[in-house]
Amino acid sequence: METRKSCGTVVYPGSFDPITLGHIDIIERARKLFPVVIVAVADPLHKEPLFPIEERIEMIIESVRHLKDVRVEKLEGLLVDFARKVEA
Repeated sequence: METRKSCGTVVYPGSFDPITLGHIDIIERARKLFPVVIVAVADPLHKEPLFPIEERIEMIIESVRHLKDVRVEKLEGLLVDFARKVEA
């Protein structure tokens, strides 16, 4: 079955502490539906993360290297403001 691309950019937010195969599966599926996928990495507010945010970002970049047009960015502030900024 042929997958039709939607227009626009999608944001996949989360703490990804650490990234899992399930996360990667969702990113791969989203990439089939959207021309650009932005993985927005946030620091959890109510728990101490296992990995620092910079290390989580690097792990995600390495994990999605095989996918074209997937960006990994730090999420600061409100998700709605981030989505507006990246025009998602």
